[in-house]
Amino acid sequence: MLLLVPALIGTVATVALAAAAVYVRALTVAAGAVAAIFGGAIVVFAGFPFLALMVLFLVSSVLATRYRFAEKEARHLQEGTTGERGISNVLAHILIPTAIAVAGGLPTPGLGVPGLDVLYTSALAFGASDTFASEFGVLAGRARSILTLRPVPPGTNGGVSALGEAFAFAGAAVTGVVGVGLFGAFGGFPERSAIFLVAVVVAGFLACQLDSVLGELLENRGLLTKHSTNFLGMLGAVVIAAGIYAAAGVLL
Repeated sequence: MLLLVPALIGTVATVALAAAAVYVRALTVAAGAVAAIFGGAIVVFAGFPFLALMVLFLVSSVLATRYRFAEKEARHLQEGTTGERGISNVLAHILIPTAIAVAGGLPTPGLGVPGLDVLYTSALAFGASDTFASEFGVLAGRARSILTLRPVPPGTNGGVSALGEAFAFAGAAVTGVVGVGLFGAFGGFPERSAIFLVAVVVAGFLACQLDSVLGELLENRGLLTKHSTNFLGMLGAVVIAAGIYAAAGVLL
């Protein structure tokens, strides 16, 4: 019974947060429903620090999207009509973290806690890195192809800028630092916190570059959509983080 109480509180909080996101037009109604369902699964199977990290990712994404929104809208570079995220965007960024959270919380042999926290945080580090790079990078005024370095219009798939890359690194780094703090506040710092932080930051930032490469090579040719590119980028972050942990001798 005691275990059901925090799960119930977390679920109610998740629904309330999703409703608030819909109310402020950060999410569409359908996207808000999906966020509530998946967020509820995250808090039930993995706990409050995992939900808190997801919420902070959502809030920072909304703030980045709304930053100088009128300028983005005038240049037709805005997300949605008022900055809202649709169901496809939410699914692309929440499926992998939820799968990790559920796998780690099942009462059967699966991911250990060290693997659970670093893989989950790395997935969100990619999301923050990609969002920051996109939302701030388009304001740089100039961009270059990540593959050929030729000038391309800001907002082009595969286009990068110094400003965007700086914010991409910042998004991954902030996610890593906040992740260490949250896991520490809710019952103990991640095993080998320094390796945890390095894995998260490197995985998030490199996966953002992978996203740009996929965007230029495949999305521009119609072989991938924006959201499938994001999904693959997030998957790449998880794989990179797992590789770093394995190379460091930390068991997942």
